[in-house]
Amino acid sequence: MSEYQYYEFLAVDRPLTDDEYEHVCGLSTRAEITRTRFVNEYQWGDFRGSPSALMDLCYDAHLYFANWGTRILMLRLPLSWLDLDTAAEYCNDETFSARRSGKNIVLEFQSQDESGDDRGYEIPGSLGLFVAIRNELSAGDLRPLYLAWLAGAYYLWDGHEDDQSDGSQDNGYGVEPPVPAGLAQLTAPQRVLADFLRVDPDLLKAAAETSAPIVDKPASDQDAAVDAWIGGLTKKQKDDALRSLLSDDHTRARKEILRSLRPRAPKPSTVRRRVSSLLAAAASQADIREAERQRELERQRELREQEAQRQRESRLAMLADRGERPWADVADLIAAKKPASYDAAVRLLTDLAEISRRRRRSPQFAERLAELRATHQRKAGLIERLDAADLP
Repeated sequence: MSEYQYYEFLAVDRPLTDDEYEHVCGLSTRAEITRTRFVNEYQWGDFRGSPSALMDLCYDAHLYFANWGTRILMLRLPLSWLDLDTAAEYCNDETFSARRSGKNIVLEFQSQDESGDDRGYEIPGSLGLFVAIRNELSAGDLRPLYLAWLAGAYYLWDGHEDDQSDGSQDNGYGVEPPVPAGLAQLTAPQRVLADFLRVDPDLLKAAAETSAPIVDKPASDQDAAVDAWIGGLTKKQKDDALRSLLSDDHTRARKEILRSLRPRAPKPSTVRRRVSSLLAAAASQADIREAERQRELERQRELREQEAQRQRESRLAMLADRGERPWADVADLIAAKKPASYDAAVRLLTDLAEISRRRRRSPQFAERLAELRATHQRKAGLIERLDAADLP
């Protein structure tokens, strides 16, 4: 298998400075590099830079994919959007980690396929789809973090017993973090993230059982919220907002304003389940889904049989109206002396046998078939097909 690696970085809140741009350009001579984006693909060799260091220095998002099974997504956002303690509740040793970087927090989502072969996966067309997750997190939507934790649930469990003899929990292996609302209503970026992290659909469905639904507010409510926010600002606050929007850091300033207007996500559920219970529920979901699949396969089989029977009845009716002509067709097919024509002749004889049975003329059919066998007894291929079709 040939090696393939994909690196992409995005600067979302501000473009790179001259020094940052010069530094990044020095890392690769083949990459597509702008003030806001870095993209490179490797069929051989490796990236000379450090993704973690670049996230600390200048980028807000990073995507890495290797066709041997490794997938990594990094997001950097202000600590005012998401505090480290909240993120830490969803961290594990396998699929999700969070660290402080100055005034920012850097999240790392990771998935590794143990089979070591990821050639069938198509990476998202742009890292931009994942960038929307930053905005979701800034509004208090913790579903992306829960998805990352859920992707590692099997690793967390992996033989650890969470039912202790004294009723205690075993070092945190066995309990899920706070369950955010809306796990059954994932956004488009969240669905892509779940696929990227290889989240088991049955496990996700089981996890969503204690996740409250999210009720979207109409646009009129959002407009009213904007009007109320503007009306509640003092002159100084309005001046400060305008000044920030006119500054060099206007992109982040606008995001902060929009963040303050965006409806906050509902608080996570206080129900905390053991990982073993989640995995058992996922297994139950898999059984239910398999049973549904088998029922659907059976339904499709019955429909095919009904359609085949309908077509045969139509064919038999047509043959019955043709009198002796079908027997002439049988003779022509046999005369062709080809395996395919023998098969067609036997199928036609089988239909004629059924028509004779329905008309209570089976003895007459048997007599004609015996004559046909006698005439062509040296055609071994034909005789074998007649025997196999139970036309003695």
